[in-house]
Amino acid sequence: MSTSVSPDLRRIWRGVRIPLALVALIFVAGALLVLARGEQTYGALEPGSYEQTGAHALGQLLRDQGVDVRVAHTLAEADDEIGEDATLLVTQPDLVPAKRFDALRARAADVVLVTPGAPTLRDSLPLVHPAGQSDVGTLKPQCTVAAAVAADEVTLGGIGYAAPGARSCYPGEDGGGTLLQLADAGGTTTLLGSPAPLTNARLADQGNAALALHLLGAHPKLVWYLPSAADPALDDSRKSIFDLIPDGWYYGAAQAFVAVALLALWRARRLGPVVTEPLPIVVRAAETAEGRARLYRRAKAAGHAGETLREAARGRLRTALGLPRDAEPAALVASVSARTGRQANDVGAVLYGPPVPDDPALVRLAGELDTVEREAGRT
Repeated sequence: MSTSVSPDLRRIWRGVRIPLALVALIFVAGALLVLARGEQTYGALEPGSYEQTGAHALGQLLRDQGVDVRVAHTLAEADDEIGEDATLLVTQPDLVPAKRFDALRARAADVVLVTPGAPTLRDSLPLVHPAGQSDVGTLKPQCTVAAAVAADEVTLGGIGYAAPGARSCYPGEDGGGTLLQLADAGGTTTLLGSPAPLTNARLADQGNAALALHLLGAHPKLVWYLPSAADPALDDSRKSIFDLIPDGWYYGAAQAFVAVALLALWRARRLGPVVTEPLPIVVRAAETAEGRARLYRRAKAAGHAGETLREAARGRLRTALGLPRDAEPAALVASVSARTGRQANDVGAVLYGPPVPDDPALVRLAGELDTVEREAGRT
């Protein structure tokens, strides 16, 4: 008596129940965390974020002062919300293409840009240039900008800016203003060298809240635009992967292709033309038939051998009588009977009879098939 060692359903369940329980626990814990956090968002200067670098406190303060804060994460949303009665805050202006940025800037009453870099300065603010870098700390305004005068000391620093005719405030160590304000046709454009005074971590320090309220709350509406590299509208500012590949890689790939082609030609020439070779031995058909017969005899497969003989005879008879290869047994038997004069029952017994039981019966069947074929072949 043997015992099966193949795992059954109970053994499989015992083996996988602990890993399945762990996976289920992880999914449940993740779902609970998502539900507990609700729709809180996280990111630098995100008005819904409670993180140190977020700006939830500033957003709530502006709403308490009656400012309609509209958050835009895509260029399309910012374009829909902007208007002549709105202040535009752009947290990452370098992500916005120059033409799109200039269109938004022209429609806003005032614009506040956080740490604009070389792309924005070069394409949209050509008169402004960087003027040094300083550590973030407490700085005095040293200017006449109303927001800076009202706020007095604030937490600023970072990138310094300079431009002819612009009002420069909170100079850094290199003399550049970490708050620079330009007069536009219908309002102002303010550049901040650091996001520090707008964040949750620093809003309550010095005059940061006063500076933020004066810059962002001067109009009834604030469009808080947080550009994202995932915004489809900003695709025209991206480069394809082929644009990022150096030219040397293309030259190298071309040289490698030529080398591989030459190697293939060289190896193909070495192989030479196709030649035919004679087979080492030729086996006569009679020997093959005898070999199969011996195998049938050894296996005591007289019935199988008899059916093979009958099938071969039926094929030859169909050809001799002009019948199709898929002719029905009744049609073949009728044709053979008509040609030979034999009874249809006798012809059917020879061509479609029961399997032969032994070798003597197989020999008799072979003789009968040969006789029927000879008689059918007479004209």
